[in-house]
Amino acid sequence: MTATAEVGLGTRHPRTAMVTVAVTLIALGCGLGWWTSVQAGPLPVDLWWDSVVSGDRVPALLTTSLVLDWLGAGVVGVYVIPLGAALALIVSGRRWSAAYLLVALVVSAVLVQVLKHVFGRARPDGLLVVVDEGSFPSGHAANAATLAVVAALLFAALWVRVVGAVAVVLMALSRTYLHAHWLSDTVGGVLIGSAVALLLAAPFWRPIARDRIVPDAGSPEPERQHSR
Repeated sequence: MTATAEVGLGTRHPRTAMVTVAVTLIALGCGLGWWTSVQAGPLPVDLWWDSVVSGDRVPALLTTSLVLDWLGAGVVGVYVIPLGAALALIVSGRRWSAAYLLVALVVSAVLVQVLKHVFGRARPDGLLVVVDEGSFPSGHAANAATLAVVAALLFAALWVRVVGAVAVVLMALSRTYLHAHWLSDTVGGVLIGSAVALLLAAPFWRPIARDRIVPDAGSPEPERQHSR
């Protein structure tokens, strides 16, 4: 019998549960977007948080926010990071995982742009960076959430999930610190980005589960085994 070790979650992961959670998150995200669009002005929580981050600028926080803005968009965010991560997966023999990563990021980005046009929410005043039209949902937050959930599903290590969660929170807060988004925009982005990653994990689950199965060190190659 060939000894194998599975890295990450197993093939018995409940795909139905992932789809259910994903649909729920999309419904919550779209519901939040609709709620913001029918209000006469920003939500009270948005106004409160905007007043919190509108005080004196802390150089370290401003620099960090600008770096995250650079990492989450443009050539670096759209091409370098996704393609670099996909290439690393391919080199390690996880081609389906790479395909899942890229498809999830593309679908997330497209869905964000669609929702931006549907809700047409105005951005806060005092923008500190160049942005496109539409404030809800935050594309930076959605992209970060998609990457974090994909990484959490592909790798079982606790540190991967902790780093992913911290990165999502920092990205969301940085968007409000730069006045590029309302707080609720970032919440919507996290909901949508996470939902896309979970929803697409269902059809990709079997092939990426096969990607995760590797021979134990020192065990014979499968093709060299002799049946009895």
